[in-house]
Amino acid sequence: MSELVTCAFCGTQAPEAETLTWTTAVERGRKQAFCDTCSRDNLRAMESKLDSEWW
Repeated sequence: MSELVTCAFCGTQAPEAETLTWTTAVERGRKQAFCDTCSRDNLRAMESKLDSEWW
């Protein structure tokens, strides 16, 4: 059974095998994953390397 990955922003969950299009980031030493929707909605903030708390 594959492990579930949770979006750090909205809480959406998906099996790890289905998260190939998700983005990941390391914030304060913790690896976080963001779903497709949250990634698209916050692309500029991600590219600016803002912590997710600023989104």
